[in-house]
Amino acid sequence: MSGEEIQKKIIEYLETCDWPSTTEDVAAGAGVSWNTAQVHLLKLVNEGRVKYKKVGRQNQFWLVRKYDKEIRVRTGRV
Repeated sequence: MSGEEIQKKIIEYLETCDWPSTTEDVAAGAGVSWNTAQVHLLKLVNEGRVKYKKVGRQNQFWLVRKYDKEIRVRTGRV
């Protein structure tokens, strides 16, 4: 599986999530190892397509466009 295919699977998984997802969740949802998911998630963060926050020992990720849409809805700027 190529890097682009992995990133597509990761994004497809994140699109189904209502909350930030851990690397472990993304790996399971995309069908890849934890290390592979982490590498590609960090690449997506660097590209600006995914946001990231470290919470305790967990890395949590979510899609930028989904986050931005939620903020617009909550602030009335739809």
